[in-house]
Amino acid sequence: MTAADCLAQERIWFDKPRYDEAERRFYEQMNGPTQPRQDTGANSILQDIARARENIQKSLAGSGGGSAADYGELAARMKNLELENQSLHKVVEELRSALSKMESRVSALEKRSTAPTVNGTGPAALQKASSAPVKDEDEDEDDIDLFGSDEEVDEEAERLKEQRLQEYAAKKAKKPALIAKSSILLDVKPWDDETDMAKLEECVRSVQVDGLLWGASKLVPVGYGIKKLQINCVVEDDKVGTDFLEEEITKFEDYVQSVDVAAFNKI
Repeated sequence: MTAADCLAQERIWFDKPRYDEAERRFYEQMNGPTQPRQDTGANSILQDIARARENIQKSLAGSGGGSAADYGELAARMKNLELENQSLHKVVEELRSALSKMESRVSALEKRSTAPTVNGTGPAALQKASSAPVKDEDEDEDDIDLFGSDEEVDEEAERLKEQRLQEYAAKKAKKPALIAKSSILLDVKPWDDETDMAKLEECVRSVQVDGLLWGASKLVPVGYGIKKLQINCVVEDDKVGTDFLEEEITKFEDYVQSVDVAAFNKI
C-alpha cells in the first residue's frame, strides 16, 4: 500500500466534529456544564475570554501543570484578543459620533431648504427688498439742499476766468515747439580691402545739410581683411531722413559700395 492510499483512508479530518464534541464533553465533566452564551456584543467576547482562561487554568492545575512556555503563549494570545476588543470599541464609538454629526447636518440642511417663502421670495430676498426703500430715502435726503443754492452767474468770476484762459493761451503760443530728433547709426561698406577708409570717411562727413550733425565713428572688421565704417549722426526728423543720407553717401561710387542703417533711435 502506498503513502497516498494510506492518506486517502485516513479519517481523522473528516471525523473532526466528533473529536470536538468529545473534547467538549470531557471539559464539561471536569468543570461542570457551561452556562448558555448570551449574545451581548463585546461583553460576550469578554465572558468567553474569561471562561477560556479559567478552563485553561483548571486544566493545567488538574493535570499537574503544563509547560511555562505554553501558558505564556496562551496568555499572550488572550492579551492580543483583549487589545483587539478595545480597538473595536474605539472604532464603534467613532462611527457612532460621525453618524450623529451627519444626522445633525442633514437635519439642518432640511430645515434650511424648507424655510417659508412669501410670494416665491426667500428670507434673503425679503431682506434685500426691505433695505431698498431705505436706500432711496437716503438718496432723496442727499438731494435736498437745506441752505438753497444761488444759480445766478457771478459776472466778475466769469471775467477773471476768461482773462486767465487768454493769458494761458498766449503763454503757450510763445513757448518754442519741441524739435523731433533721431540718432542714426550707419554702416558704410567699401568695395574691397584696398579702399582708402580715411578718404571714405572724409567723403561721408562732407555731406553737410541743415539739421544734420555727424558724431563718432569706428572701423569694424567684416572679413577677409575688409573693414566697414560705422558712423553715428543726429538728424532733425523734419529736415533729414535716412533715404536722403543713403542717396548722398552712395554718390561716392569710387569708395562706397552700400549703406545700411544699423540702428535708429528717437531722441
